Amino acid sequence: MAKPNITTLGELLKSDYTSKSIKDELRDNLIEKLKKQEPIFTDIFGYDETVVPEVQRAILSRHNILFLGLRGQAKTKMARQLVNLLDEYMPVVVGSPLNDDPLNPVSVYAKNKIKELGDNTKIDWIHRSERFAEKLATPDVSVADLIGDLDPIKAANMKLSLADENVIHYGIVPRSNRFIFVINELPDLQARLQVALFNILQEGDVQIRGFNLRIPLDMQFVFTANPEDYTNRGSIVTPLKDRIGSQILTHYPQSVEHSKQITLSQARLNTQQQKIEVPEILQNLVEQIAIEARSSEFVDSKSGVSARLTISAYESLISAAELRFLKNGQAYSFARVGDLYGAIPAINGKIELVYEGEQEGPAVIAQNLISLAIRNSFVQLFPDPSKLKRKKDSNDYTEIVNWFSQSNVIDLLEKENDKVYASALSVIDGLEDLVTKHYPAAKGADKFVLMEFALHGMAEHSLLSKNKLVEGVSFKDLFGSLLNQDRENI
Repeated sequence: MAKPNITTLGELLKSDYTSKSIKDELRDNLIEKLKKQEPIFTDIFGYDETVVPEVQRAILSRHNILFLGLRGQAKTKMARQLVNLLDEYMPVVVGSPLNDDPLNPVSVYAKNKIKELGDNTKIDWIHRSERFAEKLATPDVSVADLIGDLDPIKAANMKLSLADENVIHYGIVPRSNRFIFVINELPDLQARLQVALFNILQEGDVQIRGFNLRIPLDMQFVFTANPEDYTNRGSIVTPLKDRIGSQILTHYPQSVEHSKQITLSQARLNTQQQKIEVPEILQNLVEQIAIEARSSEFVDSKSGVSARLTISAYESLISAAELRFLKNGQAYSFARVGDLYGAIPAINGKIELVYEGEQEGPAVIAQNLISLAIRNSFVQLFPDPSKLKRKKDSNDYTEIVNWFSQSNVIDLLEKENDKVYASALSVIDGLEDLVTKHYPAAKGADKFVLMEFALHGMAEHSLLSKNKLVEGVSFKDLFGSLLNQDRENI
């Protein structure tokens, strides 16, 4: 829809435009989308049966909203996308500090203009993408920043009394009239500032420095908060919480598939990096790392493990593969399991550790999370070694274990090109047969990565010995490694 070609109040009055509150805008446009079965959010995965219906009910109820959840749960992203439920264009009185509706002005400026010019009052149109304001709750925020204050310099320049309403400098909240206004990390807002929001939420008006005025603001408030904030930094004062219509709990993805969708949609990759093939097993391992972190005794569960962990880890995985291609001067091909260790720095910065975790060190915890992800994913893709150990007969892993027991060692180095990598895996007796048996359709990169993954998985289940090298991983016979360690200890 093009911007309406209406420039004066008179033309607006002759048109079919009808004023409505922002909450009615949201409600009416949501109803239209529901009738057409159109989504209200894009790139938001895993919330269709949980969070989204609650948002829909809140909008239909004309409620202000509080998104309550741990970090990295798309709270702010959902708030920003609510602008898509607004009318495409909104008329305002030109020069109005409060985005006044020409048919229902609230500021003294707009009222005076309309009184002075009547039907010739100039109007402009604001696109819905501009009808969004956001404030992060920080300690330096003041009542003047949020609500407004008297401006003595303005009074002096205009030669007006401080009792004149025209000397008011409006804060970000009044200036967001007829907008969606978001306050992030609400518990961080000082209690006295939360109190300043009482009237706006309940009565829809503001009071500035004792002025005897009422400005009926028309706003859709969206707040975000982390449950951890209630104990670590602050709290939402009870009367304010009571005035927020709907409190909606967000959550982390409840399936690996949803988590993968989030990661793939948010990972920032350039054209060159998009050429790198990432087999599905590696995509799943990245997501499994976050799952392991959320249940780890070394990671602070109250702080949460953001979806940004998997996004950053995925980006680092690809960059580790890219670095190998650049060093070898080879064309971009595929990532490997060993490239996961290149994601350790990305994992380090995304988890909050408890005391015991701090003692171990973030790098050690990150490496342990990768090991757990491999171990638990392995039994989903291949036979569980713990169950096969009880059988005396040979099993799927016997030939591989026997090959290593003959003093054979395999070093998979990060810098090796694809040809050397594939050759090293292919010489291991029984390894290719294991993958072919369980994944007969696997070809090319998928096949070799599954072969490498099988070695890592067998090592995590104590069938083989795995040693981390400076630039790679070494696999050898577990029994021989234990004997060597015993000899060294004698």
